[in-house]
Amino acid sequence: MDKDEIKENKDNNTTSDTNLHSQKTENNNTDEKTVNENSDNKHKEDEKLTPEQELETLKDKLARTFAEMENQRRRFEREKEDAYEYGGFSFAKETLNLLDNLERSQVALENDEKLKNTDALKKILDHINIINNDMLTIFKKNNIEPIKSINEKLDPNLHQAMMEIEDDTKEPGTIVQEIQKGFMMKERLLRPSLVGVSKKKTKEDEIEDKKNEKNQ
Repeated sequence: MDKDEIKENKDNNTTSDTNLHSQKTENNNTDEKTVNENSDNKHKEDEKLTPEQELETLKDKLARTFAEMENQRRRFEREKEDAYEYGGFSFAKETLNLLDNLERSQVALENDEKLKNTDALKKILDHINIINNDMLTIFKKNNIEPIKSINEKLDPNLHQAMMEIEDDTKEPGTIVQEIQKGFMMKERLLRPSLVGVSKKKTKEDEIEDKKNEKNQ
């Protein structure tokens, strides 16, 4: 046997060994995959619920569904009641501007020097008061009521303080002036009252008052 034949046989043996190794590796991978699949199938079989467990699961899902439906029903009822009770809330709030304009007109007419103490002024003011009272009556029929302010203690939920006024005869925080009337619509605030509240005089104010008295 010459050298070429020996080399060829050697190469063939090497190739055969390589193919054999690859085949073994492939077989091992196949076996491992089969084992894993069998293990997964067995795990799934272990996790399969019994009829009693399936029934309990369905009961739980059904109970949650009914609870959610009940919550939605209650939410719908609340929204429907609010729409019925406060459906005219925005309209009522805008209508308050008419009352404000009536009051401003009344003040302006009363301060008009040309109209003071005239029969014409008296007649105009009478008409304004009639309109104003009619509007308040309509508001009351629709559960819209003015907020009490004068001599009341300041309530941040109902009143908005716009200024402080020195008044030693009142407790600090007492409302002594109403700048703009506030209103409630049933239990909901339509708009707060704009007010002036009392405060005690400070020492600096007392000293200043004494100086002014001396100068007079």
